[in-house]
Amino acid sequence: GPGGGAPLENANPLIYRRSGERPVTAREEDDELPDSIDDREIFDLIRSINDPEHPLTLEELNVVEQVRVKVNDAESTVAVEFTPTIPHCSMATLIGLSIKVKLIRSLPERFKLDVHITPGTHASEHAVNKQLADKERVAAALENSHLLEVVNQCLSARS
Repeated sequence: GPGGGAPLENANPLIYRRSGERPVTAREEDDELPDSIDDREIFDLIRSINDPEHPLTLEELNVVEQVRVKVNDAESTVAVEFTPTIPHCSMATLIGLSIKVKLIRSLPERFKLDVHITPGTHASEHAVNKQLADKERVAAALENSHLLEVVNQCLSARS
């Protein structure tokens, strides 16, 4: 977990039920049809990201919800709102970064990604959003090997 046994900020988070796996439709199986990317597909990519502090996923903590994912495949835009578990969560930037990295690694390059905090749910909402929107700051963060390691842990499948 985080640095040397520091107390958890939110020791007993509410845990939400995971939505079931999505059935694959015949349309999706048909390779002749263009497979447009939809909200559910993006949600499926980010729902299993691990929280940096808890052995739980962002979906289980309700940090990400499908209703807060907006995709416009035609315009190549993806917007994800995430809700930190507490208003002073120091992990908010890290969580946003993990979501962003997962999408960067998973989606075609044409997509413009907007990852931001659900309005009104975090004390430093504007500062965090500004950081996440700044391509150079995101790139610099990912060159920090310690930070990248933490992000990769958030993105690794849990054994």
